[in-house]
Amino acid sequence: MIPICSRATISSGVIRKFSQSASRKGYEATIQNLLINRETKVICQGLTGKAGTFHAQEALDYGTKMVGGVSPKKAGQIHLGLPVFGSVKEAVRETKPDASVIYVPPAIAADAILEAIENEVGLIVCVAEGIPEADQIKIVHALKSQSRSRFLGPNCPGIINPLGCKIGIQPGHIHTPGSIGIVSRSGTLSYESAGQITGVGLGQSICIGIGGDPFPGTQHIDAIKVFSMILILKVGTRIVFIGEIGGSMEEEAAEYISEYNMRHNNPKPIVGFIAGVTAPSGRRMGHAGALISGGKGTASEKIKALSRAGVLMVDSPSKIGSEMLRASGMVPNSSHS
Repeated sequence: MIPICSRATISSGVIRKFSQSASRKGYEATIQNLLINRETKVICQGLTGKAGTFHAQEALDYGTKMVGGVSPKKAGQIHLGLPVFGSVKEAVRETKPDASVIYVPPAIAADAILEAIENEVGLIVCVAEGIPEADQIKIVHALKSQSRSRFLGPNCPGIINPLGCKIGIQPGHIHTPGSIGIVSRSGTLSYESAGQITGVGLGQSICIGIGGDPFPGTQHIDAIKVFSMILILKVGTRIVFIGEIGGSMEEEAAEYISEYNMRHNNPKPIVGFIAGVTAPSGRRMGHAGALISGGKGTASEKIKALSRAGVLMVDSPSKIGSEMLRASGMVPNSSHS
């Protein structure tokens, strides 16, 4: 038996304990949980609500292996052909899911996320916008204290593997299977990127929307590492990298990309775009985390850092598809505009 130690966090006056396996190295080790596929088993917290019902049905239609839902007031019922449980603990015990997607109001989202962490769900996706920052900080502390659950969100579109697993609110019809990974802080631009990649005759492996809030559970660098894992399995994996103003996630990812490329003779092509070039300092633009403060987090700084790392930066999201074709060697470099 592997010895288990526990650490705790406090939410709503209740002490929650989270396990940490001695054989793993903390939250970093959960990155691999983002490697979803058509066999990934998913539960839905908030299944019987309006949003949960709509998006769970969309996921089912896409081929996602939904195995149950959680709704305390409707436990024991069948909804969308799925069993409804009164708690995540019951759902985990009966269905053994790999992932959970959460569709509950922002005010109670933190408790739903913490419940999923407490029950060691491998991947937790929350699309809710407007979760209080104090609650987000509690979630981050809980995540850092354990080594079983990976969190994606909040305020994100989720994650999708076009081979048949959709965990979130993405429009599935714009995606097509392929070898290009997409990571984006912006949901809209992740859709734009996927649509363009599909439009030029290419396809996606996994598309990850990390969200635009100040305390995301997954960052650009985590997604890049996931795509590096895919590269081991699929020669030719390429990446679309969408960032925006605020914070330092893009710069940290740029440092990792630079170090990765130095260790490999044929580094994977990455096409990047940073939103918010004209944004004024001190004003939030769209996402809560898109805020330039003290002259830091500007689009120009991020573009420079990524360019130095070898990322092929475009000045408009409309150029992502054509640039990826060039990076893939399908369009002569002389045609670059």
